Amino acid sequence: MNNKNIVAKAIYDVVKEDLTLEQVTQFLEKPKTAAHGDVAFPAFGLAKAYRKAPQQIAQELAEKIDGSHFEKIQVVGPYLNFFMDKGVVTQAVLAQVIKEKNHYGDQSIGNGQNVPIDMSSPNIAKPISMGHLRSTVIGNSIAFILEKIGYQPIRINHLGDWGTQFGKLIVAYKKWGSEEAVKAEPINELLRLYVGFHEEAEKDATLEDEARAWFKKLEEGDEEAFHLWQWFRDESMKEFNKIYDMLEVSFDSLNGEAFYNDKMDEVVEMLEEKHLLASDQGAEIVDLSNYDLNPALIRKSDGATLYITRDMAAALYRKREYNFAKSLYVVGNEQSYHFKQLKAVLKEMDFAWSDDMHHIPFGLITKDGKKLSTRKGKIVLLEEVLNEAIALANEQISAKNPTLENKDEVARQVGVGAVVFHDLKNDRLNSFDFTLEEVVRFEGETGPYVQYAHARAMSILQKAEFSVDEAATYQLNDEASWEVMKYIQSYPEVVLQAAEKYEPSIIAKHAIKLAQAFNKYYANTKILVDDSEKEARLALVYAVTILLKEDLRLLGLHTPDKM
Repeated sequence: MNNKNIVAKAIYDVVKEDLTLEQVTQFLEKPKTAAHGDVAFPAFGLAKAYRKAPQQIAQELAEKIDGSHFEKIQVVGPYLNFFMDKGVVTQAVLAQVIKEKNHYGDQSIGNGQNVPIDMSSPNIAKPISMGHLRSTVIGNSIAFILEKIGYQPIRINHLGDWGTQFGKLIVAYKKWGSEEAVKAEPINELLRLYVGFHEEAEKDATLEDEARAWFKKLEEGDEEAFHLWQWFRDESMKEFNKIYDMLEVSFDSLNGEAFYNDKMDEVVEMLEEKHLLASDQGAEIVDLSNYDLNPALIRKSDGATLYITRDMAAALYRKREYNFAKSLYVVGNEQSYHFKQLKAVLKEMDFAWSDDMHHIPFGLITKDGKKLSTRKGKIVLLEEVLNEAIALANEQISAKNPTLENKDEVARQVGVGAVVFHDLKNDRLNSFDFTLEEVVRFEGETGPYVQYAHARAMSILQKAEFSVDEAATYQLNDEASWEVMKYIQSYPEVVLQAAEKYEPSIIAKHAIKLAQAFNKYYANTKILVDDSEKEARLALVYAVTILLKEDLRLLGLHTPDKM
């Protein structure tokens, strides 16, 4: 039951000769304060058709509208303010939540169609840093949200396991590395070699040529180059999986850039057949001037392929493999130009489905206002951050609830959840500065705050020994419960909006607002007092637990019943 739809229908029944139902719906506004009702309709849109002042139109409409769904309809100047019948709405919404439980808000828009999501995608032989957190958790959450509206998400970890960086790593390993050092601390040692290569290359430019030559050998299947590459990849994946296990993120495909090494010739042949390749100083390019873009460099003068060639092969493979409805790339904002070029080249190749490919960009996580950079060795390791967050959560839980069973497990759910929630509550495109102490707080707009609100609601239900009855009629008319009810009622719209905008922060903000509204309700209402509305109040608390749990599930978080 949607308030806007109810109001739109009531107005449309009166104005159907002058406005469509869609037009009426578009005019509707949400008042800034509860004192002005739940939905407002400005009568300006009818002034031309009725040739009357909007104030007069508002007054006349108020007299004609069927008021059976409303407590009152108030005219304020040119505005009609609608106050919903709280009892009717509460009864209908609670009945729906109690019946559908965690499926409340589910929709079938996706019809089970596939949506590959290119996410996380760390580079082999480098540690997973805080910089990789965003792509991983945003992609994971978008997958959950799309699944809720009926799509079949396919999480793809498009590993950075190819490219000239491996030439650099092989050169560095052969010059300054040792097998023992790599075996002892794979990622740290490989990172040391990678950073060291760049420092030395600034003094000796010939190192870059050596690196390119080794990558060319790797592309051509040289045994030594391939053996080292495979070793670097295997050791890296062991380290990565530790972190993915902590985040509880899993993937349907680990096909990285190397997987497409034997699939790029077909792409180049297609470009040649369509006469799209042009020569430029020995390199092969596709002219994209029709799209106001620079030429796309497909193959270098030495015959080496580039990132875009592999991404074209990947796009083609995913279309054939998954027949996707849409294909998403959860990749940082700085790659926007690359994806514009990628889509433009595919469009030039007459692949209409390139319109279904969407880059989902995001801002940076900074430390003290500065970008995190692997090349210069200035990184904040994600595993260390997660472990510190768990330790901090453990301290706070021990202080609040020293006798809590499974304290370590709860601390893990709260600590890891705090880091993930902090990322996802920020609008995707915004950059933000990370401070661990701010993140793992039980007060303020944090993950632990929402988890704690859920645990508090669960303890009320447990204390009351409340058992929900699907056949019962639960009705509330008071203002305090109405503030909570509005966040429950709007949930299906919230889910749809988050899916359409690929924006998990919409879900996170809903969780914060619902938790805040519930905590205010808890502080000002005697929920367990024995009267005729006690069961209805408990049904409201029950609905809060369902929605907070589902909000956090869609973000990839747990909701402990006790904290």
